[in-house]
Amino acid sequence: MKQVGLIRQRIIILLSCVSIYFLALILRLGYLQIWVSTEYSNQAMDILWTRNMPIEGQRGLILDRNGDIIVQNVTAPSVVVLPKQVKEPERAAQVLADVLGTTYEDAFNHVTHQVSVERIQPEGRKLDHEQVVAIKEADLAGVFLVNDVRRDYPHGALLAHTLGFTGIDNQGITGLEYKYNDVLMGTRGKWEIVSDGKGRPLSNFSDIYAPSQRGFDAVLTVDLRLQEIMEREADNAMARYHPDAIWMLAMEPSTGRILGLVSRPNFEPWNYQTYEQEIYNRNLPLFMSYEPGSTAKIMTFAAALEEGVMTLNTPFHCAGYSVIAGRRIRDWKTGGHGSQTMLDVIKNSCNPGFMHMGVDLLGKDKLFQYLDAFGIREKTGVDMLGESQGIMFNPAKISDVEVATSAFGQGNSMTSIQLVTAVSAAINGGNLMQPYIVDKILHPYTGEVMAQTQPTIRRRVISEETSATMRYALENVGAQGSGKNAFIDGFRVGGKTGTAQKPNPDGPGYKSGEYILSFISAAPMDDPQIVLYVAIDNPRNTIQYGGVVAAPIARAVLVEALPALGIQPRQEQIDKLYNWMETKPVEVANYIGMERGEIKPTADYKLQYFGSGNRVIAQQPTAGTKVNMGSDVRIFFGD
Repeated sequence: MKQVGLIRQRIIILLSCVSIYFLALILRLGYLQIWVSTEYSNQAMDILWTRNMPIEGQRGLILDRNGDIIVQNVTAPSVVVLPKQVKEPERAAQVLADVLGTTYEDAFNHVTHQVSVERIQPEGRKLDHEQVVAIKEADLAGVFLVNDVRRDYPHGALLAHTLGFTGIDNQGITGLEYKYNDVLMGTRGKWEIVSDGKGRPLSNFSDIYAPSQRGFDAVLTVDLRLQEIMEREADNAMARYHPDAIWMLAMEPSTGRILGLVSRPNFEPWNYQTYEQEIYNRNLPLFMSYEPGSTAKIMTFAAALEEGVMTLNTPFHCAGYSVIAGRRIRDWKTGGHGSQTMLDVIKNSCNPGFMHMGVDLLGKDKLFQYLDAFGIREKTGVDMLGESQGIMFNPAKISDVEVATSAFGQGNSMTSIQLVTAVSAAINGGNLMQPYIVDKILHPYTGEVMAQTQPTIRRRVISEETSATMRYALENVGAQGSGKNAFIDGFRVGGKTGTAQKPNPDGPGYKSGEYILSFISAAPMDDPQIVLYVAIDNPRNTIQYGGVVAAPIARAVLVEALPALGIQPRQEQIDKLYNWMETKPVEVANYIGMERGEIKPTADYKLQYFGSGNRVIAQQPTAGTKVNMGSDVRIFFGD
């Protein structure tokens, strides 16, 4: 009996333990199923059951000031592989190798890689249409195409150096794409495929898709119409003169808004890898620091007027040279310009006249005080990448020789954007403006203005009165002086030429026969709306003068750009001074309403008659238009 009781006791203990075990198991299962089931289910979805295929965010658009698209996005899917779902790795590897242009071994490694998600890059990123079609038609298990985008340029390589480019992950690398990357960069989306721990798809679960979001849009101050004209003329000049480089910069002088930039040699931002880094990394209007030559005389002339040490009528005699601190410095014109006024000095770009202003009238301290005020020693702070800084003499360490050369644009170096900003201050009423190129930031879906740049005055440099005198003086240069090759009838173009020697990098002095030829222009001079700078480095097969090479390029840009910008012709302007080699244009008479017998032939131009009527109903060009002698004027008759 005692042994039976012991067995019964052991059975009770065993049943109690089993009961307790199953009770604990039931409680644990209840806890997992009821209280923490959601948490563990989410963890399973995140860790074991989902394969996350990221979708790149779309960058914001870049537009010109009129709302025309400069940079946009186009769909360019990318390949993503879920290796555990690949059923035919050999076939998948061969198809991907053929379509993506990679090796079979490399493709096989991708499709068999022991990871949950495998991206094939760079070959499998941003595919073209033919590649996408080929992969879809192959119908490869475990191989997916996810939405991706690449940058697209409707206007080709237009504005390439300024815009910059993006990398494989849509991040900005250079230019505005880099400078405003945080603004333009979109938010990533995702495509999650539900599968079990071995990567097999679970048909009773739906995929999770969260679309990507586009970044903010950037509206530039650039005018595409002007930009296209500038780029075309730069290409024409490259083909004609075969220079080392060409660059242009256009700015609205009263606000500092940049209207256009050109840098040559050029590159294709979608294909930047095929170009040398020094080409796509150097936006020459900002990067290139050099001695500008006579275009810098504008600052010296404005300083002398502002200080009241001379007027436009102050006399000066040019003997063809000046002796400064015992050193004889020659003018560009052998024999000199003789007796002239200070207005003639700037019209003729007379170096001795400017040496007189710098050394005798202003003196070292005043001259460099104004050069500093015009911003030559500091960066402009423009909202762009790659701006260099000008280099100026230290006034405490130079003699009158360096003062004299500084006065006519030699010795100190500056960038084009520094020069254009300074010249803008000379003619806009005297204010040095902060240049900028991004006008506003827009919400990508509503178009709401999220931020807008306001014109900023950095400081006043000269008075309104001096600035008005500078406009008159520079219009004289553009009509009757060294810049008259940029003259446009009715548009009051002013400007200043530059012919700058290039320093010898291997020693003292300057290179023989190599120059940077330039012309800085503005129009219309009664109310300047645009300052345009053109520079051409070491052109071949031409006379080395800025007025001969650069001024006609500027004219070719302005003659189309001014009407495109809505600038109307003026009734009054300073007449152009013609020499014996030039033909003065003549004004076309008004023939509208005249009968055939009333029209008198003229020696100025040729009349061509069209139509069978007896009375003039139209003419081309219109009355008042100035044409070259011997041009054709068409007369149209009707009833």
